[in-house]
Amino acid sequence: MNAPAPYEPRVPSDSMPPGRAALSVTWAALPFLSLGYATPFTFAAALLWRRSMHLLVSTVAYAGVFALMLFLLPDIGKEEGTERAVGVLLFLLAIVGCGHAFLIRRRVFDPHGMSGVDNEAVVERVKRRRLLRDKARELAAADPGLAKELRIGRPDLPRQYNDGGLIDVNHAPAEVLTLLPGITPELAEKIERVRSEAGGFMSAEELSAVAGLPPSLTGDVADYAVFIR
Repeated sequence: MNAPAPYEPRVPSDSMPPGRAALSVTWAALPFLSLGYATPFTFAAALLWRRSMHLLVSTVAYAGVFALMLFLLPDIGKEEGTERAVGVLLFLLAIVGCGHAFLIRRRVFDPHGMSGVDNEAVVERVKRRRLLRDKARELAAADPGLAKELRIGRPDLPRQYNDGGLIDVNHAPAEVLTLLPGITPELAEKIERVRSEAGGFMSAEELSAVAGLPPSLTGDVADYAVFIR
């Protein structure tokens, strides 16, 4: 089979660059590290940066809790229940605020999921696969027997040779032919049927003409097809 698709990270610490991931963790941990005193300021800073309704409501809520706590602090030891109330408010600011910050840190630091996207690497992978296809076609043209032994164009068979995603139109079964761009199961069955009658094809142009494929598919099919005789 062809090499598996590259791993795509699913969690912020994977997808974000190390520096930004570390900054997001530090930001999210501030409510806990400051015992809740930095919580409203943590969310206010995020609000100034991202300007979302969620952050606005969160900032106002934590600021209200913080203000209430400061209001009650002077009465600790003077009025019954004040110490417990302050403890509950500190819990909300430190623990709940920290958990909340960790839940939304990706929204704050990577709102569009673009961190970690390396377009240059993607381009290089596509170029490499194109080069692999060209090399495999050259080998198949020079030595069809070796190409068959290497199972070029046969992702349905066990193999080690990487052909960049080629499909051998003259030998691959119908389900494999559907891997070609624009080839539906119906077209694949038609290709298989015509192939058995004609004995195979020499090119994408001949395939399109003999099998009656839509002309618009010829170029795309040619990019991934190989015709080993």
